[in-house]
Amino acid sequence: MRIIYETTGRAREYSELAVNLYQGCSHACAYCYAPATLHTDAARFRLTPRLRGDNTIELIERDARDLQARGDTRPVLLCFTCDPYQPLNDEHGLARLAIETLHRYDVPVMILTKGGKRAEQDFDLLRRGDMFGVTLTFVDDAQSRRWEPGAALPQERIVSLINAHDRGIKTWVSLEPIIDYSQTVWLIRLTSPVVDHYKVGKMNHMPGADLHDWKSIANGVKQVLDDLGADYYIKKDLAKYLEPAAIAGGK
Repeated sequence: MRIIYETTGRAREYSELAVNLYQGCSHACAYCYAPATLHTDAARFRLTPRLRGDNTIELIERDARDLQARGDTRPVLLCFTCDPYQPLNDEHGLARLAIETLHRYDVPVMILTKGGKRAEQDFDLLRRGDMFGVTLTFVDDAQSRRWEPGAALPQERIVSLINAHDRGIKTWVSLEPIIDYSQTVWLIRLTSPVVDHYKVGKMNHMPGADLHDWKSIANGVKQVLDDLGADYYIKKDLAKYLEPAAIAGGK
């Protein structure tokens, strides 16, 4: 069984290759799709994250060696069904070991986290071809605490983007799920000077998601990104609401 795997469906719009370092995530985001995707109990997933096994890095090395042998230079995303920089990583440090192992075989990495400052511990490893990304949903701290109780607050995540940008690391932001349109627009305007790429997606897994005016949201977000000259990709679930003449990507 491969630990670095080919993604499918919506995930493939983010990255074609990925690895999940842990089982579960203590960020406990209300909108998290992972428990349903993994067919696991949501409470256990959120409250008891754990190691996948004792040989995670060995398996990553095996798969990275195979990628290098095939000449496959696609980046590997850390991570889809967990956060590489949740508190559990402070004890085990798998994120750093994974990055070092992937780099040993010339495999670039694409990080996605809500870990805030905790994620900066490995900035010294990131190099040309790598990308550092954060998920942003709210500007308001109170709403973030309610929806993402274990994650770093929005300002801390934005500061980590600024610090990555200042070090010359390519940055990206996942604006998925859009929960509050006005705050999504605010986040784009706040971060555009330090973000190299945005990926934008609708809310899919929550009650009431279909009550949003997704046509207005899709076209409004696209207009803001275009006005700022941003590089972006709007995921298919949201892009289908764009006006017929519109395209889903910028630049």
